[in-house]
Amino acid sequence: MSAPRRARLKAYAKVNLSLLVGKRRQDGFHELRTVFQTVSLGDVLEVEYRPGGRRRIELESSVAIADNIVARAADRVMQTIKAGGELRIRLDKRVPMGGGLGGGSSDAAAVLLALPALAGVRLSEERLHGIAVALGSDVPFFLMGGTALGLGRGEELYPLPSLRGRYGLLVIPPVAVSTAEAYQALNRPMDGELTGETSFHRMKGFQSFARAMASCAQGQDWKAFCENDFEAVVFRRYPLLPSLQRKLRRLGAWPARMSGSGSTLFGLFASREERDRAQTAMSKMGAGLRLKPMSFVSRERYQAEFVKALAPPEQQEKEKTWPPRSQYEE
Repeated sequence: MSAPRRARLKAYAKVNLSLLVGKRRQDGFHELRTVFQTVSLGDVLEVEYRPGGRRRIELESSVAIADNIVARAADRVMQTIKAGGELRIRLDKRVPMGGGLGGGSSDAAAVLLALPALAGVRLSEERLHGIAVALGSDVPFFLMGGTALGLGRGEELYPLPSLRGRYGLLVIPPVAVSTAEAYQALNRPMDGELTGETSFHRMKGFQSFARAMASCAQGQDWKAFCENDFEAVVFRRYPLLPSLQRKLRRLGAWPARMSGSGSTLFGLFASREERDRAQTAMSKMGAGLRLKPMSFVSRERYQAEFVKALAPPEQQEKEKTWPPRSQYEE
């Protein structure tokens, strides 16, 4: 059997800077309008692939996860590229599950990017996107990273300019929110149109938000339009969450929002000192909170790290090919 090929990858989490949920579709998903942003908290994956005959996938995780999406992603890729051999993945889980940060989706995307490169096979963005969509609605975003507008069920993506967000704080409560239950609580009509005065103003607000981000990403205007439809239903069920949001705002966070369907909240601050004071104050609340300083991760940095881990030296220095070219291509 051939010598092992290894890569160590960081699978960054995300926050939703804004998230509006529309109608339920015939396929059971909902129409979304969201802006994704990768952040510095992330899981770590160590991937070892040894080309050979019989296909074998082993996954070791620091947290037991039933039907782990990482194993499913690996199996889909190996089937697609018709690869045999032994694949071993060690997952160091640092992004909380049920927190709205997309950790599992990011882990899956990391495998989609890494495994073809380790196998010496080039898969186009289009083919990777197709596999990602089948795995989960958030997975396609993590093939891109940075700041992106998401439409459809989140898989229709449009890159946006990089944002400044150096001084952020993630507030992770001891609450895991079921995404399916959060959608059910919204009680959106099947194939209902986004009409009516309320929906009109919400969509106009989101359009203003997206335009502000696209045209003046380095300014502050976009922060005034941040919202999350899930807050209304999730906050009713978990009263700790709105109290944490109010505390963040009193400490100077703007915006202070829940990410995804929850339960993690995030706040952005004007300076490191203000963020650090907020972290100290929030730590005194107890309640089993975990607090993680974070910063935004740009698309350029996000993709550069995968290129560094996977691509041949000449691509790291000169080329901007994405997905990364494999150093094992014949």
